[in-house]
Amino acid sequence: MPTAAKTLAEPVEAKLTWQDAKVQAQATELEIAALIPKDLVVSIDQKTKGVLLSCNKTQHNWHGFTTITISEGTPAGPIVKNIEAHYRANGLKVSIDKDVDEKYLVQIDSPPPGENYLVGEGIKANEIWIDSGSPCFTLPEGVYPGGNF
Repeated sequence: MPTAAKTLAEPVEAKLTWQDAKVQAQATELEIAALIPKDLVVSIDQKTKGVLLSCNKTQHNWHGFTTITISEGTPAGPIVKNIEAHYRANGLKVSIDKDVDEKYLVQIDSPPPGENYLVGEGIKANEIWIDSGSPCFTLPEGVYPGGNF
């Protein structure tokens, strides 16, 4: 079974499809969520669809989102900091910041070809969110990158 640190560090094959990129990003979202103690997790809401964003003129990456609801009264900040510590200990590039609401925000970047994940305290006090970005890939000829994927 891959761990979150192992999945983020694995190289991606040259012929990555948007479907494979989505599966990979969503799997890592759930691996990050699994770092939260099970007894604190009330629910995990992983969105089934995401969007494609441009990497450059010819490539795109898939972006998705997962929200974890934790037990009422449990502070989200220390959980997010534990996720940060986990990835730092496993040698991935991790940066920290605060969002517009001054809540703790962690960015996790894998080595090239470059997945990235943002983990932060949610809008509600008992939420943690994970925003994912897959490695870049080339869409097949004729596939329009707009809409949900």
